[in-house]
Amino acid sequence: MRLYKSRVPLSVFACVFAIAALTTGIARAHSFPETETPSAGKTLDAPPAAVSIKFDAPIEHLFASLEVDGPDGKNRAVGGPVISSGARTMTVKLGPLAPGVYTVKWAVVCIDTHHTNGSYIFTVKGSGG
Repeated sequence: MRLYKSRVPLSVFACVFAIAALTTGIARAHSFPETETPSAGKTLDAPPAAVSIKFDAPIEHLFASLEVDGPDGKNRAVGGPVISSGARTMTVKLGPLAPGVYTVKWAVVCIDTHHTNGSYIFTVKGSGG
């Protein structure tokens, strides 16, 4: 039986392993909501003044969107979203909200360029404006 020696230096294997280990962590670095205010599915006695979402990783402010659609489908957000200094929380102020079901729609790009989006609802049962 004849044994063959590898002609690839050990340093090449070490580099390939290091690159694979580093890129595995990067591939999982998407931004997903950690907490929402108001919370998903929550029924509120009074309308909120704003909606905030805190993400588990920093987001790019240039590509962030946050809207709050009322029962009639119209966006109730006043102005665009404001991103916190740590780039993990996105907040938008709201106009007056009447009782009803509201849909929060968000879309962000993580600083690693991965895009995520989603939506959730909350209900206002108290009187609004």
